[in-house]
Amino acid sequence: MLLIRDLAQQAMTLGYLTLESENQLRRMLMTTKYDLEDLNAFMTLQLAAMSGLVKQESRELRKREGLSGVISETSSW
Repeated sequence: MLLIRDLAQQAMTLGYLTLESENQLRRMLMTTKYDLEDLNAFMTLQLAAMSGLVKQESRELRKREGLSGVISETSSW
């Protein structure tokens, strides 16, 4: 069984949190009983993402969507 700490460690090692892993973490936090080690691993991952040590695919996709919207707005001038 995959644990929250496993997903968090994988993202920390890669420096990247995929959209799939992010959704899986969200589901696990809502539906799985987890221990203090899992909670600490998740909090460490959150801090790493906030400080830029771990990139989030979901945020990168939103940035690209935002940029493409800005580009299309400015090109219509």
